Amino acid sequence: MPSSVTATSGAVTLLVGTRKGAFLLRSDGSRRTWRLSAPIFLGHIVHHVVSDPRDRRTILMAASTGHLGPTIFRSTDAGKTWTEATTPPAFPKVPDGEKGRSVGHIFWLTPCHANEPNSWYAGTSPQGLFRSDDGGLTWTPFSYINIDPQYIEWMGTVQDGTPDGPKLHSIIVDPRNPKHLYFGMSGGGVHESTDGGKTFKTLIQGLDVVEGFDRSTPTMHDPHCIRMCPGNPDRLYQQNHCGIYRIDRPSNEWVRIGRNMPKKVGDIGFPMVVHPRHADIAWVFPMDGGTVWPRVSPDGKPAAYVTKNAGKSWSRQDKGFPRSNAWWTVKRQAMTGDAHDPAGLYIGTTQGEVWASRNEGAAWTCIARHLPEIYSVEAALLGR
Repeated sequence: MPSSVTATSGAVTLLVGTRKGAFLLRSDGSRRTWRLSAPIFLGHIVHHVVSDPRDRRTILMAASTGHLGPTIFRSTDAGKTWTEATTPPAFPKVPDGEKGRSVGHIFWLTPCHANEPNSWYAGTSPQGLFRSDDGGLTWTPFSYINIDPQYIEWMGTVQDGTPDGPKLHSIIVDPRNPKHLYFGMSGGGVHESTDGGKTFKTLIQGLDVVEGFDRSTPTMHDPHCIRMCPGNPDRLYQQNHCGIYRIDRPSNEWVRIGRNMPKKVGDIGFPMVVHPRHADIAWVFPMDGGTVWPRVSPDGKPAAYVTKNAGKSWSRQDKGFPRSNAWWTVKRQAMTGDAHDPAGLYIGTTQGEVWASRNEGAAWTCIARHLPEIYSVEAALLGR
């Protein structure tokens, strides 16, 4: 059902993180024409770029700066100038002779609740959860999970994670309650706190794992992307290593709605987007889920798929995309949407293209080409 969430309007800015720097794509008011910025921090690996909707001017960027390692950059003037964090996320040092953990890269950024200005969460690889309360300048470990023996066990080893390292991602803050949090770990499953991080519990019931492994063990679970519906925060969708799911709280059991996808396409992929107002509408971007996982579109024919009935059925949306021989896919942070009416959808590809739809996926247009491999795309309404 439609919600009371108000539609936005005006120019949209896409914040694009790539393997070799960040870019801003700015639209006109109609979202018909787009202007690409010069590269920002050219040569740095940029995993995530996120704006702060609480002030519409602050942007944080999670980057890996070659020999200087992982860090976070902050802009308070909508991307004109940048300052590096004085204390980026880092695991505590351990006594000599003990084995500690070090942050390989900072993977995910999420603004905290609307009532917590200047506060942010960050997720890292290997899995770690951090918080800043000064706008991203200094970061400290958040909650107990970074050092908890049980969580360390569930996180597994670096070899157990995704090809570019295990990671904590999909940090979600309930807009009704700043103490109600979710996050995902690849691997390690989905986790929830209702007391501001003092305690967390697993939320993995109903989720499949790779055949032959124990689904009761969080280590074996690999959520790729989790999204909360803005119009109904009790509903979450998930693109998982083993399918597409939905959960309606207070239920603790995920339902595999991806079984209703076309069998030839399957329900394997990385990104997930939910409609800003209609909780029954969500999009995925499937990839080839064959045994070797080549990480390309099925048959080289890219398409988004939309459900308008909470997963009971899915429809293909490929108008404007290449009809064949397009051997790329979309990473988990590289598909997003705006809150306009109709909602805009945006993807960044592993081939360095940005595609946009002004009509909720009915038709797509390529608005940027020849960028480095795209890691993330976020939509923002920035102040001037």
